[in-house]
Amino acid sequence: MRCPVVAGHDVMADLIGHRKETTLKQDIMILSTMLLQAAAGAALGKAGAALGAAIAAIAAAIGIGKIGKSTMEAIARQPESAGNLRTSMIIAAGMVEGAALFAIIVALLAIVMK
Repeated sequence: MRCPVVAGHDVMADLIGHRKETTLKQDIMILSTMLLQAAAGAALGKAGAALGAAIAAIAAAIGIGKIGKSTMEAIARQPESAGNLRTSMIIAAGMVEGAALFAIIVALLAIVMK
């Protein structure tokens, strides 16, 4: 099994005691390096999840806007079919909104569960 290496130190060897003696300062430096890397990874994951939620919300808004635009153009061309078109528009917008809500919930769960 390969041992992970952090900042040039063999962490597994340090943990099981197969290493040269180090000073307290070196041990603190190793520990702080490990903690900083873990914190940076968590922060990057939360930023990515927040970005994903924002992209999902923006994409849903653009999609629903396009659905509404197309429906209004179709109603302008054929006013007698307004009822059917409006019903189809509401169903399509609901589907887009449901997919966006699902994506936002997954992204927020990624933030909370990290």
